[in-house]
Amino acid sequence: MRARTSPVKTYIFLPPLPRGSGGLAVLRRMGVFLHKAGFPVSFVLREASSSTEESGVDILPWQELRLQAEDIWLTPEGWPNALLPGLNAGARSIVYAQSWAYLLSCQPQNAHLEKLPIEFLAISEPVARFVDMSLGKHAAVLRPGVDTSLFCPPPARKDGETARIAFMPRKNKAFARQIRELAEARLRRRTPPLPLEWISIEDRSQTEVARMLQTAHLFLCTGFPEGCPLPPLEALACGCVPVGFTGLGGWDYMRQAADFPGAAIPLWPLRETPWAGNGFYAADGDVPGAVLALEAALDVFARDGEELAALRRAGQMTAAAYSLEAQARAVTALWSEFA
Repeated sequence: MRARTSPVKTYIFLPPLPRGSGGLAVLRRMGVFLHKAGFPVSFVLREASSSTEESGVDILPWQELRLQAEDIWLTPEGWPNALLPGLNAGARSIVYAQSWAYLLSCQPQNAHLEKLPIEFLAISEPVARFVDMSLGKHAAVLRPGVDTSLFCPPPARKDGETARIAFMPRKNKAFARQIRELAEARLRRRTPPLPLEWISIEDRSQTEVARMLQTAHLFLCTGFPEGCPLPPLEALACGCVPVGFTGLGGWDYMRQAADFPGAAIPLWPLRETPWAGNGFYAADGDVPGAVLALEAALDVFARDGEELAALRRAGQMTAAAYSLEAQARAVTALWSEFA
């Protein structure tokens, strides 16, 4: 259902980032959802790009931007100069914090975010808590989405004796290597030995990533810091069990499946979710803890019983809560309040 057309116009600043950036994809999807729901919206680009031409959303070059006081000016965190058009026009300026790590490091020179007339959105509850902790500001949570029609379990999964572990080297490559080396050293002394197969996902299309995840059993999370990490969500949607780091933002949906030596403890109380434990998580940068998390998951995999089935059911419930449809509903509801 399309929303009633609003006189409020939303301008979304798309920074000059690589096309494959997850944060950029979230912004683009927001614009598409708003456009489909009947909200006037435009993308504002610093540099020409073909990545938004197929979306149906109006594209406005930066130099042609003319904001009015009644407009909404949305920018991601980490681009302080992008705040100026909204502040100068007296528009409703909103910073969408997609990561907690860059919120404070990129404040405008001789200015502090908490003193500026801006509002905040957060991509996850941990990021919203960080906004409150650092700036004393409330941030509504607007979560990202994954394409669950693409990222979904395979029709049939062959578990067998070899555990297949997918990982993304671009996410803290050195930690991924150290975890692999320590895990293999320990497993060589295991009786009976458990063979491992490592699946490196690098420079692949979304379709290829989905197919590779569908062949894996576990997903090694090495990304940190994170605002609301999408690769583990995509892995959960494909039936993998995540192990490793949360990046802090991962606590929005990551829940410990069991206690194990080195298990991470979240800084803040976690919101209640309809799903139970969906993975095994260690503190960020804790290589031995991540290996123990991996071994805890491998033990469940080796038993191949109801415990593994319950983990996969929890993963499907998690992914369903972060579908594109759920994201579209959240965006539309929030902008209906704004309008």
